[in-house]
Amino acid sequence: MNELSFRGKDRYRPSWPQFSVLGLVLVAEGVFAFFRLGVVGFCWLFGLTAALVGIGISMALRSRTTVGAVGITISRGLGRGRTYPWQKIQWIDVRETKSQYGTSLTARITLTDGRRRSLPALQHSTWYPDPDFQVDFQRVVNWWELSTDPAARFQPPKKLRNRLTPPVVGLILGLLTVVVIAFGVLVG
Repeated sequence: MNELSFRGKDRYRPSWPQFSVLGLVLVAEGVFAFFRLGVVGFCWLFGLTAALVGIGISMALRSRTTVGAVGITISRGLGRGRTYPWQKIQWIDVRETKSQYGTSLTARITLTDGRRRSLPALQHSTWYPDPDFQVDFQRVVNWWELSTDPAARFQPPKKLRNRLTPPVVGLILGLLTVVVIAFGVLVG
């Protein structure tokens, strides 16, 4: 089989509407910073924000996943990345995340020690749709099945964080906040 490569620069192409939203946010931040922090504060805040946005975009564009005979190599945009050999990968699945902006699908691997790793540039979302996501995911699974022993492949048990949905976490945090505030009022 041929080596597979999924690159961020092929997947993540910001559109003009996304750049315009980013520009509006930067302008609003700039106006707020200029009137609240002065010229020097504005320059620092705007410079740091621009640097962070630039680093984030650069890392997204340089991220990649390579699947080959040795295993799966994941690079988040810095350095050559890390290779996970096939014998250390016990499961490959798709994580589905739902939000107000739509559904996002991300391919991920589970290692023999229980850690999970998302595969960059092998994703499908409303903002960055990938019509070939299922086909590409199946190609990765085919590599995995050809390179591992069937006895070494098993689905890991769900962790607590996989059972908690964002609304449940928000509810728990809200209740904890109320309890802490009530305790502070009663003690103080």
